Amino acid sequence: MTGTPAHHPVAIVGAGLGGLTLARVLHVHGIDAAIYELEAGRHARTQGGMLDIHDDTGQAALHAAGLHDRFRTLVHPGGEATRVVDPQGTVRLEEGDAGGGTRPEVDRGQLRDLLLDSLPEGTVRWGSKVTGASPLGGGRHEVTLADGTAFTTDLLVGGDGAWSKIRPLVSQAAPAYTGISFVESDLLDADARHPDSAALVGGGSFFCLGDEKGILAHRESDGSLHIYTALKTGPDWLGTVDFTSDTAKKAVLTHFEGWDDGLRALIADADGLLVPRHIHALPVGHRWDRVPGVTLLGDAAHLMSPFAGEGANLAMFDGAELGRAVAAHPGDTDAALAAYEEALFPRSEASAAESAANLETMFDARGLERLLDMFAAHGQ
Repeated sequence: MTGTPAHHPVAIVGAGLGGLTLARVLHVHGIDAAIYELEAGRHARTQGGMLDIHDDTGQAALHAAGLHDRFRTLVHPGGEATRVVDPQGTVRLEEGDAGGGTRPEVDRGQLRDLLLDSLPEGTVRWGSKVTGASPLGGGRHEVTLADGTAFTTDLLVGGDGAWSKIRPLVSQAAPAYTGISFVESDLLDADARHPDSAALVGGGSFFCLGDEKGILAHRESDGSLHIYTALKTGPDWLGTVDFTSDTAKKAVLTHFEGWDDGLRALIADADGLLVPRHIHALPVGHRWDRVPGVTLLGDAAHLMSPFAGEGANLAMFDGAELGRAVAAHPGDTDAALAAYEEALFPRSEASAAESAANLETMFDARGLERLLDMFAAHGQ
């Protein structure tokens, strides 16, 4: 390592939605921040599917960032529609999207681009793999990168996801496998190439549950269907399947013997290779004692399963709230972090508890009926 490390008053590790929202809210308040991101650039990989952006969290964050009007132009019409079917293919719940809902759907990549484009050029240092961080005293930290360089900062924010390199500075907690594995797939240009599947899934979110497993799907803004096949299984099962070949479809379909052929086609007709993913979560109620000069947001702070739909929303809200706290306590980073974390911990605990409960609800023996009861209770 040579030369004097760069120094930033505020450094954010991770250019996810939470880190970008933080940088944007700080920018609105005239505070500069540097973001260090592992990916080589904004187009290094696809950014996932649709997100429902909640009015009290994700949309509140976009208001704080001064981006809500532009966000509304990205909303996917019809995306809040919901359909629930049973394993025999019978529709058990059908709810349209009249356009007045509080959780409009947007493409994650488009939302990320909106945030990136709102930041000054050079805010994100792409291709920067963080390998570790250590305290220097007085709330300052040094962060080392894989290329042998380093930087120092007065305020270090870990927005670097499930396997955060910054989390060990404040907590020894680590994500644990939830017992649910996903296999993701896509049906491209669905109306033209997969019309039966497109008709089955409908215009928004789709749920089919039974026998402690499920097929979840969503229509994307580009006309494709994104499919999540969910299995309650041990952590080793995904490793027994060759996901580099089309034989993976057969392996997954063995778990859906007896299910309606239209449902099985959502897996069998997938375009491209299937993608395996273990679902991990941090302990519900994860928190830490105040550590000078460092904090976490998003999955780094409160990784949870996706079954409350809160992950991206909370990450953005975390970023907005942290940005506002820093702006409200000029020159007093510790007061800003104390105020932020005092609200962060109960907020994230409530959502993590809901997510964990929903996972248990959806993947027990009566998962379908319990899901329908949940929708009924929420006025769906």
